[in-house]
Amino acid sequence: MNFKVEFDEKSLEIDINQENGSYTVGDNTTSFEFEQQNGRYYLRKGTKLYTIDNVKVENSTVEFSIDGAWYKADVKDEQQLLLDKLGFKSASASSEGKLNSPMPGKILDIMVEEGEAVTKGQPVAILEAMKMENELKSPVDGTVTKIVAEVGQSVEKKTPILEIEAIG
Repeated sequence: MNFKVEFDEKSLEIDINQENGSYTVGDNTTSFEFEQQNGRYYLRKGTKLYTIDNVKVENSTVEFSIDGAWYKADVKDEQQLLLDKLGFKSASASSEGKLNSPMPGKILDIMVEEGEAVTKGQPVAILEAMKMENELKSPVDGTVTKIVAEVGQSVEKKTPILEIEAIG
């Protein structure tokens, strides 16, 4: 499967062949082993073993640490690249202004109103889950177009809370 990876102002096209455990960058093909154990990921390339921790994925952005060094990359697969080329948005990009509950819980507060301008990362709601209060933040800069959930409402994971029309 082909991927385009952008990080540190570099861009790489990588072809991963999981069947034979190899990847190709340019003219170089290298074998690898990748496995997960006890919440950690391990990548073996030749005789070198890398430990991958703290993996966070948001849309096509991946953040992680390898042996304690932090990295952030934009990773697009064949489908995302084709959609970009054709001028379409992927499902995750088209839903980027929708805020859904990340876990089951109870809405304690909605901190914005319809028509209000918000910035990415701004707290917009409080969700109580597992006896903890969690601030839910705006995923984009924009304007709140619809508030779906109500204060006091119990919600399941992925329940829509509000929608934000992105700016730009």
